[in-house]
Amino acid sequence: MLAVPKDPPQTFVALMLSALRKAFIGIALASAAINVLALTGSFFMLQVYDRVIPSHSLPTLSGLVIIVVTLYLFQGVIEFLRSMLLVRIGMSLDERMNRKVFGALLFLPSKKQTSDDGLQSVRDLEQIRSFLSGSGSTALFDLPWVPFYLILCFLFHFWIGFTALCGALLLVVITVAAEMLSRRPALEAAKSSAARLGFAQAARRNWEVAVAMGFSGRLTDKWAAMNDDYLRHQLTASTVVGALTIAAKIARMMLQSGVLAVGAILVIRQEATGGIIIASSILLTRALAPVELAIAQWKGFVAARQGWTRLAKLLDAALPEPQAFALPSPSRELSVENISLTSPGGRDLILRNVSFKISAGTVLGVIGPSASGKSSLARAICGLWPVAIGTVRLDRAALSQWDTDELGRHIGYLPQDVDLFDGSIAENISRFAEDLRTEPIIAAAKAAGVYDMIVKLPDGFDTKIGEGGSRLSAGQRQRIALARALYGDPFLVVLDEPNSNLDAEGEAALTAALAGVKDRGGIAIVIAHRPSALAAADTVMIVAGGQVQAFGSKKDILGPSPKQVGTAHLAIAGGETHG
Repeated sequence: MLAVPKDPPQTFVALMLSALRKAFIGIALASAAINVLALTGSFFMLQVYDRVIPSHSLPTLSGLVIIVVTLYLFQGVIEFLRSMLLVRIGMSLDERMNRKVFGALLFLPSKKQTSDDGLQSVRDLEQIRSFLSGSGSTALFDLPWVPFYLILCFLFHFWIGFTALCGALLLVVITVAAEMLSRRPALEAAKSSAARLGFAQAARRNWEVAVAMGFSGRLTDKWAAMNDDYLRHQLTASTVVGALTIAAKIARMMLQSGVLAVGAILVIRQEATGGIIIASSILLTRALAPVELAIAQWKGFVAARQGWTRLAKLLDAALPEPQAFALPSPSRELSVENISLTSPGGRDLILRNVSFKISAGTVLGVIGPSASGKSSLARAICGLWPVAIGTVRLDRAALSQWDTDELGRHIGYLPQDVDLFDGSIAENISRFAEDLRTEPIIAAAKAAGVYDMIVKLPDGFDTKIGEGGSRLSAGQRQRIALARALYGDPFLVVLDEPNSNLDAEGEAALTAALAGVKDRGGIAIVIAHRPSALAAADTVMIVAGGQVQAFGSKKDILGPSPKQVGTAHLAIAGGETHG
């Protein structure tokens, strides 16, 4: 069910290139024109030394100057157009991929656990776009023209061409060395960078715990060690590329002097003219410029290539698109059919052979000890974690048959760890709807019993809550998240520990909200440790050891009061690792 729009892995690159084929053809043609026009300087010097100076003809020189200025202007215009076209290609690639990348990024935790900070794919896309818009990409389009310039050097004279060929081969060797010697350090630097950024974000999220319990200094030491590891790999990669860049520069200068020396010998032997010496030197400079530029930009090329590889793997990890057939809104039942579940990327079963069915107008309370699989069950019911075995159905339709966004409109989910998004309260409650309609937002706020609290804020529903809802208290965040879960009157509402940060007033509002879901014919599932959260439940399920231990009416399972038998199951304290 979890999926993002994507193309089959075998054709993803082909489709991207196919969509931008005309633009690449335009760049290739522009590069051809630029490299032909780049001969202007060489042939101008050849004509000046071999015609103008011997003939002392100012009209000839004037005509040549006019032609050269015109050609240089054309070259400048074409180079500008090529540069802008590359920028447009980078932007077009970003526009075509950013939704795919962000969509895959959202769903990646449901597939496997990641070691980076989760934003590497966004940085990879930026790196690719920056490389395409920079000088490194132009070098790649100019490299195929190096043999053309070498052939012209051979046309001037064999030994001039031979000298240029030897120099070009030397630069190719340096380029290959740059690739071989920098690849591993660059990969290690990228891994270290992702690890340290992920650790920094985790430390930022948990700074209160670190400061309160006095291990912020040890976190700093660990960060410093991770940063040192990154700097060590980065230094190695930079040293290799820097040394080879300097070697390429020195080799190019020596080669240019060598061509002048060879040309001078040929002039002394009367096998070439003075114009050929200067023209061949200029021609050689132009021939080797793309190679030297490619070496100088090698770090950017390697980073862009690594980013593309990671993006391809990320998009390949996404599941195929779901069936596009529109299903009717669910209104009858939720059935869980013999499901078994593992954590993303894990192998050990968290839940085994879980089956139950509940009808519209039911409030199910799920209780059990910590780490028994309750929260994992909630994620499976919402379609967040794929089941290893079995099926979850809404009105007999498996969740995999639904489009993700369409299914989401029928589900309200309040996770155990509440996290809001940077924006206004209204935006968060409405799930960032394009049109912020007042009525459903207010209805959700009232259903969650949070309306009065919101309107007492200085900006009311327009209050900006900051990153993660940092400007609100834990209880306020939880109640606004409850309103978000109730927005649009979803058929299925799943609440995981919804009263963990609530006071008595908040718990009363929660009970009323659950009763409201029941009265309108929806289904509510409440996962709880505290008996007070089960006040509105009419059905109870006990989960322990990854299996259903009991399922039935609250009266049959817990007795007249939840505090009787239920207390024995709810007394086990502690957070869940899987459940």
